[in-house]
Amino acid sequence: MVVVWAGVLALNIGAARAQGVAVDLELILAVDISQSVDPFEAYMQRQGYVRALSDPQVIEAIQSGYHGRIAITYIEWGGPRIWITIAGWRLISSEEDAVGFSQTLGTEMLTRGTGTSISGVLAYASTLFNDSGFHGERRVIDISGDGPNSSGGIVSYARDDVVAAGITVNGLAINNFEGGLFSLPDLDVYYQECVVGGPGAFVVAADGFESFAEAILRKLILEIADAPPPTNAWQGYPQVLLVQAPPGPFLAPQKYAPECDVGERMRLLNNPGLRNPNLFNDPDAPPP
Repeated sequence: MVVVWAGVLALNIGAARAQGVAVDLELILAVDISQSVDPFEAYMQRQGYVRALSDPQVIEAIQSGYHGRIAITYIEWGGPRIWITIAGWRLISSEEDAVGFSQTLGTEMLTRGTGTSISGVLAYASTLFNDSGFHGERRVIDISGDGPNSSGGIVSYARDDVVAAGITVNGLAINNFEGGLFSLPDLDVYYQECVVGGPGAFVVAADGFESFAEAILRKLILEIADAPPPTNAWQGYPQVLLVQAPPGPFLAPQKYAPECDVGERMRLLNNPGLRNPNLFNDPDAPPP
């Protein structure tokens, strides 16, 4: 069972952050490479980040902060304990820095994994701030994926522990309208209710991999600038869902919360012979 104890996590991270280079943001980009992401889609994902991270708008957002610099690392993830660091922590304060980081991403081999454990990667990514070598005004884990959590523990529990440690979780949800296994046409709503959280948290929706590059660019600008716009702004760009409800009563019913177990139930439905009583908690349960 993947459990992150919020008090211990906050203590460890706080001690490690007492020293380090001051930056406006420590950002972990965590990208889904589960089996539902085919090689072409994996390539599109990676190239989307390569282009976006060296985009002049992103560089302008970085340099507009108080310190004028951020720290960033890029990991790819699949099922429980499948975490691959593609580019370690790097200081980005100039166009040269950004282009160098992008080139690292562009030259590293594409990876693949099995299973989809958002809960697992949240627990793992939260520990990476300990030894980043930076002290960020904000700490953000940015999760992008094309399906719901299906193993490694209920995702909302992991999310709540990470948020309790002072870390914001943002998301980029790739909605799938083709009806594939372990996919949702409104994955952005699932992310909004079950995955993201913390001050200013938001989800950017990509309608398939075709709009992924635009969604990445918008997401990076928003989280680096720390100023998500109203959901009806930036017409023609991918939709943004904010986590915090506007002032006044919030009447819209939740679709996936509080259970947040739709992926686990889909896994059982598509594996009739799988009746593991620990399926919802056991990170070593067979992947879908």
